[in-house]
Amino acid sequence: MQKMLNSILALYQQGGDLVYAGEPVTQLMHAWQCGRLAEKSGASVALQLASWLHDVGHLWVNLEGTPTLRGQNDAHEKIGAEVLLPVFGPAVSEPVRLHVQAKRYLVSTRESYARKLSPDSVRSLHLQGGPMAQQECATFEAEPYFADAVKLRVWDDLGKKSAWFDDSRHDALDHLTQLMYLVAREKVIQI
Repeated sequence: MQKMLNSILALYQQGGDLVYAGEPVTQLMHAWQCGRLAEKSGASVALQLASWLHDVGHLWVNLEGTPTLRGQNDAHEKIGAEVLLPVFGPAVSEPVRLHVQAKRYLVSTRESYARKLSPDSVRSLHLQGGPMAQQECATFEAEPYFADAVKLRVWDDLGKKSAWFDDSRHDALDHLTQLMYLVAREKVIQI
């Protein structure tokens, strides 16, 4: 477990300064903002951590540039969930796995949602299957972590503000480290 925690933290230490294409934030700024939005909303610590780590799959895959500009889906949600499940359990990994589906769902169920997506989110939406059909929406709503995934997706969309990053890079990484250890300990205690 310690090795995986160190590996996840190293991804943000090494790749946290990468800028999202067409977005005014780095990977670390976006992770921090999503985590803070979850915290301010009173989310569980597991959902806070999922919010911090929802895009860890992008860093894990480490494709050059912006895959969506090449018409490539990096499946970051699936890869991220696979990395996170053994260390933190489903309360963290499932909202991460489902946050792309939540985007597809929200585009289908909230008329104004699609207009608020960033250009990269619009590109990736098409690569990820586009809006959900009615039956897909019903299936998604039956997922045990459906509500958490929708919350995470909303924070994901809101967590792209260039002027909002209150902590230093070091403080943000310290906060992430503490949260990872807290959730990992809770998972061990539950077993």
